[in-house]
Amino acid sequence: MKAAERIRVPQRDGSPLRLEFATVEDLPEITDLWYNAFSPSMLFLWPDTPGVREWWNEANRHDMLHKPKSKYLKVIDTTQNGRIVAYAKWSFETAKERGPRWPAWHPDMDAATMDRFLLHLETNRANAVADTPKDFYLDMLATHNGYRKQGAARLLLEWGCEVGDEENAHIYIDASTDGQPVYRKFGFVSKNDPTTDPFEVAAMVREPGWKAT
Repeated sequence: MKAAERIRVPQRDGSPLRLEFATVEDLPEITDLWYNAFSPSMLFLWPDTPGVREWWNEANRHDMLHKPKSKYLKVIDTTQNGRIVAYAKWSFETAKERGPRWPAWHPDMDAATMDRFLLHLETNRANAVADTPKDFYLDMLATHNGYRKQGAARLLLEWGCEVGDEENAHIYIDASTDGQPVYRKFGFVSKNDPTTDPFEVAAMVREPGWKAT
């Protein structure tokens, strides 16, 4: 899967944003970014405590080091000393190939709610891609609130969609309400009704080779 080992998404002329692979050293800043992007809506699942922040650091460190088909990318602001303004985790394997998505829950989390949430996401994915021969997963995409609508998400999406196209794979994502309009621009289509989803998640799929018309 050579496309997943390189970055060739062009920068916009004059944009200070640049796409790079993330490293283990970036993980604390990535966790900070996650809380900036998803607070307060996701705090009922991942409360903002030192223990849960460390859980995020360790979960991502494990996957970065031990799951070669999980690729972490970051978008940095070159005018702000390389500040990370967005990141994504792409999983280039099926749910069965990937294995458990997350480690054991931290004691600060509500384990019953987390189990129900995870089962719901996995069921959504299984149903949405049931008829596809190969599917990849945009596991996470977060943009700092101060950098939205500046092209950061576009860089992350273009990179992963290019890999999906080269591998002739469908791409799945659990999309938030705010994220759905962005993903539609890249060909993602909702396979459920997010307005009736218990967690207000859209199960979205992009077909390989999709082009805007």
